[in-house]
Amino acid sequence: MKKLDVITIGRAGVDLYGAQIGGRLEDMGSFEKYIGGSPTNIACGTARLGLKSGLITRVGDEHMGRFIREQLVREGVDVTGVRTDPDRLTALVILGIRDREHFPLIFYRENCADMALCEDDIDEEFIASAHAVVPTGTHLSHPRTEAAVIRALELARKHGLRTALDIDYRPNLWGVAGHGEGESRFVASDAVTAKLQSTLHFFDLIVGTEEEFHIAGGSTDTLSALRAVRKVSDATLVCKRGAAGAVAFDGAIPDNLDAGQTGPGFPIEVFNVLGAGDGFMSGLLKGWLDRADWPTALKYANACGAFAVSRHGCTPAYPSQEELDFFLRQGISRPDLRNDAALNRIHWATTRHGDWTTLRAFAFDHRKQLEEIPGYTPETGAAFKELCLDAALAVADGHSGYGILCDNRIGRTALHRASGSGLWIGRPAEWPGARPITFESELGEDLGQLREWPRESVVKLLVFCHPDDAPETRALQERRVRRLFTAARSNGLEFLLEVIPSKVGAVNDSTTATLIQQFYDAGIYPDWWKLEPMSTDAAWQQAVDAIERNDPYTRGIMVLGLDAPAAELADSFALAAKYPLVRGFAVGRTIFGDAARAWMTGEISDAEAVAQMRDRFHDLCETWDTARGAATS
Repeated sequence: MKKLDVITIGRAGVDLYGAQIGGRLEDMGSFEKYIGGSPTNIACGTARLGLKSGLITRVGDEHMGRFIREQLVREGVDVTGVRTDPDRLTALVILGIRDREHFPLIFYRENCADMALCEDDIDEEFIASAHAVVPTGTHLSHPRTEAAVIRALELARKHGLRTALDIDYRPNLWGVAGHGEGESRFVASDAVTAKLQSTLHFFDLIVGTEEEFHIAGGSTDTLSALRAVRKVSDATLVCKRGAAGAVAFDGAIPDNLDAGQTGPGFPIEVFNVLGAGDGFMSGLLKGWLDRADWPTALKYANACGAFAVSRHGCTPAYPSQEELDFFLRQGISRPDLRNDAALNRIHWATTRHGDWTTLRAFAFDHRKQLEEIPGYTPETGAAFKELCLDAALAVADGHSGYGILCDNRIGRTALHRASGSGLWIGRPAEWPGARPITFESELGEDLGQLREWPRESVVKLLVFCHPDDAPETRALQERRVRRLFTAARSNGLEFLLEVIPSKVGAVNDSTTATLIQQFYDAGIYPDWWKLEPMSTDAAWQQAVDAIERNDPYTRGIMVLGLDAPAAELADSFALAAKYPLVRGFAVGRTIFGDAARAWMTGEISDAEAVAQMRDRFHDLCETWDTARGAATS
């Protein structure tokens, strides 16, 4: 039984993409960081389309290498074949978007980790575990990496794998263009042509642009080049023709490029061509490995390429299977796909990382309540929140499904220490108790400080609201919620909306559901909902229906505690746990209230405070898990 569909082989680096559009690379002021390198992009692109993908490469033993490895895991790529090189740095690429024709880029690849790949890195058992192997052309440019690729291809033949080549010709990576010519896509070279032609017989599928077939075939006439490739390879040849689409030839090369097999194209606005070929290859491999006919495979490829040229970055632009299916059903509603709201919602929701189908959170983001405790000072408050974090980490004990809510004003040291711990981390944005909403001053007048938040942080906003609010109050609050929601999305942060109507007015079975619908009607699509406990099945069912009706991709609901006694929380958990969309809870004062009051006045030690909070959090987790188990049995 094969565990993988495809293994890609070759470059792995970090792309630093200029965030400003339309200027020179010299003038870029900030950059977005993504994983990059053609085979790395393809591994992620195919994984998003539901294929089981793996990668063979090397990364450095440093922060960038760890970033690549961790991001691959988040994308669902098997990293068994990713070696860590202790002696070399991970490759970097700096890129920019100048205009529709110019995309400057600089490769920092001098003696980089991925170019140290060698035959010893090719594990026969790993190769045999896949249905297909796909190297890219750059790793044929050096004897050491070429030997690794040839070894992988020989093993692929031995074990009956299918093989494909993305020519991926970058002249300066072959040493036939200078460092400043990273944008160049073609420089003629007899040596490069000879090297490529010596390997083309290994492949069942060869993919390239017209310029890439020019180098593979040794002619700047595309038909002549394709015929030269056909003389040394029986592979299906797929030629990418830019705006003219792509064409496949599985036999003799005809007298006209249009005589090959084609798939429908997608006339969209070109924003960024970098990485488009890797998106195309991902879609093509999806069709090829699913044994689709060539028109269907080319349809997938063209669609994935369309996504890539319409968005910023390479891997981040590629669609999920759900997004691709939606696009193929809907068609083009607007040519600038990056501004299609419906597509963007699906893209965001289906490319988020982390499995949070269960989430038990210790909420110690309280500020006002802590400040009112005798003995509180900013220093004692900060120290106590570190004890809260210690308790949360002790209960989680390295397992998934646990989280915290912590603020940055009192709890900054705890919040920063929690980063990278594996905990889900929510961070409040509202000024405590404010109605209508007022944001914490740390966000800045324009909410611009969100760009400083770690990407793992979830923006949490508490709104005291009620369906009976005056129209002007409702409108003001919705504007402010939407403003923060939009800022969170633009900074790549998930958004949690907490609504508490019971502090505003009387509630009934439809109160919370009505509020949920109002926020969706205002164009706000939270990743998470945090809801106060409801006392009837009808109220929970209406709330769940309102969310699922508007957003089938939501992360889910968390139940808050409102300082309820543990026994009361157990009853509310039993009711909420009946609904799968309720993922867990976020409870605070029930866990930390007694410990905070005793610790602030010196009645208990640090260790005693941590132990008390650990035990209470642990007991609540067990209460939730028991309730969920009873509901699903």
